[in-house]
Amino acid sequence: MANSTLVILDLKDNSIGPYGAQALSEALKTNSTLTTLDLQSNWIRSNEAQALSEALKINSTLTTLGLESNSIGPNGARALSEALKTNSTLATLNLIKNEIGPNGAQALSEALKTNSTLTTLNLIKNSIGPNGAPALSEALKTNSTLTTLDLGGNSIKPNGAQALSEALKINSTLTTLSLENNSIGPNGAQALSEALKTNSTLTTLNLIKNAIGPNGAPALSEALKTNSTLTTLYLWGNSIGPNGAQALSEALKTNSTLITLGVEFYSLFCSSLKASSADTDSRRTFLFLLAAAWFASPAYRISKSNYIPLGTQQSFQQPVAQSHAYNHQGYDQSQPLQP
Repeated sequence: MANSTLVILDLKDNSIGPYGAQALSEALKTNSTLTTLDLQSNWIRSNEAQALSEALKINSTLTTLGLESNSIGPNGARALSEALKTNSTLATLNLIKNEIGPNGAQALSEALKTNSTLTTLNLIKNSIGPNGAPALSEALKTNSTLTTLDLGGNSIKPNGAQALSEALKINSTLTTLSLENNSIGPNGAQALSEALKTNSTLTTLNLIKNAIGPNGAPALSEALKTNSTLTTLYLWGNSIGPNGAQALSEALKTNSTLITLGVEFYSLFCSSLKASSADTDSRRTFLFLLAAAWFASPAYRISKSNYIPLGTQQSFQQPVAQSHAYNHQGYDQSQPLQP
């Protein structure tokens, strides 16, 4: 007798391989209750992805599919893309570490131009590169449903950031964009900053470990002076230095929406200890400057009434500048600093 109650099936790290994936695909063609299927790390390759795609063309209940660390490659991505063109229920697709490359990104982009249900797409560590990013950017110009896109660890570099910035000037649905560890540099930061001046939907931007430096931070600061929707900005691991912090502090004096700002307090403080006495004083001063600007900012004044002290039963993301540590999927592992 076929099951009619199971809604979540977690099979990650089970080495189900080709035969297991094929069997599951056949089951999905007739199953009418399962909504979440996680097949992370199961030796699923392009052929198995093809089988799953055939199931997705028929299945009408699955909303979340996890295929992290399965090496489906560009051919597997193409197969899934064909399914996305007709599937009307899948909302979340996790393809972390699947070696889809720029060609796979191109295929997914074509699907995004017509798909009207997918809201979350995770493509961390897929070697998409600066050639694959423009394809996704073109899709974002017309897609009207995707709200979260994670491109962490894809080496899109400045050119890729430039392409995405052009999309952000047009797109009106994306709320979360993660570009962690993509080497966009100051030029990429400049491009994204221009988009932030006009974009009215993006609320979270993750730019951790992108070599933005002290030259890229001022550009982002200028955007923060006019942007009225961004609430979370992660800049940890970008060596923005005292000059970058000075620029950010000036933006915080007028910005009224930013609630979370992730910067490398600890690393900057440690570097100050290795500097000369005079330089140490200037580096330490910038910490107080940034903190003072935050507590004087409109955003802090607006939201500080919601503050709940750490250690209480109810948790709350406190609106103060924070130092963050992330795992490969971008999950925040830190605690906010006390005011």
